[in-house]
Amino acid sequence: MAHPITFKPQPVDYHKELMQRVETAPREHAEALLVAWDLLQTSHDQGILELAQGLIGGKDIIAGKLAEAASVPESVTAIRNGIALARILGSLDPDMLQRLAQGFDKASKEHQEEKEPPSLWTLFRRSTSRDARRGLSFLTSLLVALGRAAKR
Repeated sequence: MAHPITFKPQPVDYHKELMQRVETAPREHAEALLVAWDLLQTSHDQGILELAQGLIGGKDIIAGKLAEAASVPESVTAIRNGIALARILGSLDPDMLQRLAQGFDKASKEHQEEKEPPSLWTLFRRSTSRDARRGLSFLTSLLVALGRAAKR
């Protein structure tokens, strides 16, 4: 008949294991430790550590003030407007905005080169060009959308 083998695992000393890791860390991570010490010293010299300590120490007061400020109707409206503006910006075509920026640069340079204000005939010719009509069409579409949004 077989006899059972007795197995008794060695107790693990987590503290001893951690101390060994701490003792070998300076050799294995010397460069990173030096950078960390430099960062810590710079943070201390610039007052960032004191600022962080103050923020952590006053977290209850800061959270209370932020909650107080966020509960004001103007803050709620500002947050809602920010979300709506982000939605509008997200819907714009980046390529069109790039072309628009380039067009603004070109128009600005042309305007700066003009010595005299353009004649009425020049203004009329510009306003009847194909691109000007396309721009006017876009602006009138925006005006229609603005008028619809302003309806109660």
